[in-house]
Amino acid sequence: MTTPPALADVCVLACADAWRGDGEIVVSPIGVIPTLGARLAALTFEPDLVYTDGDALQLSAPIPIGVDAEKHVEAWLPFAKMFDILWAGRRHVMMGATQVDRFGNQNIACIGPWARPKAQLLGVRGAPGNTVNHATSYWVPNHSPRVFVPNVDCVSGVGYDRAAAAGPAASEYHEIRRVISNLGVFDFETPDHAMRIRSVHPGVTVEAVVEATGFPLVVPDQVPTSPAPTPEDVRLLDDVLDPTGLRSAELPG
Repeated sequence: MTTPPALADVCVLACADAWRGDGEIVVSPIGVIPTLGARLAALTFEPDLVYTDGDALQLSAPIPIGVDAEKHVEAWLPFAKMFDILWAGRRHVMMGATQVDRFGNQNIACIGPWARPKAQLLGVRGAPGNTVNHATSYWVPNHSPRVFVPNVDCVSGVGYDRAAAAGPAASEYHEIRRVISNLGVFDFETPDHAMRIRSVHPGVTVEAVVEATGFPLVVPDQVPTSPAPTPEDVRLLDDVLDPTGLRSAELPG
């Protein structure tokens, strides 16, 4: 009997695939699994990706999470310079999403009405500038109707409907590339840019994904299974990028 792939490894691979074809751009992954995805992509099919320590150091090679980045510094990337890159569309960030809707609007600011929210979250942070200036993807470790909602309570990241309504200034570089969750992978490659199931993870059914989503998803006639990592992918994760197994702590199973 073949051992099923670890869910965390499937999600890392799905995150990595979001950067496929990007070439020489700055990647900004937020969180353990997105970070491992970006570094796995750089070690395998996208060697030209440029990534930082999350602050201002440009790194020379993919390194394990937790390793002192200063030993692998290639260049200094001042804060102001990052905005030059951002505004020109030469960046792809993978953020979290407390809420996301069917057109890719994202909320990380608050739950409930803006005037009197039930919960205060991070604030909109850099989400508006990210989404209207360069490719953005989202990582959601707990797929549920509380996250995948009909309408977000506050628009932090701009979705396709709002970017189109705002005109060319907001839509020229706008691209919500992927949403990756613990259940599957989603994109917006539909005529009206409504969220579509791109794949479901091994052992997950389309019915389970639909039930866990608070709005109608576009469901293709044939929904593939998310690719399992190769033995070389697992070796790179276990021996090079994540020898302490932080990805399994973030997403058991």
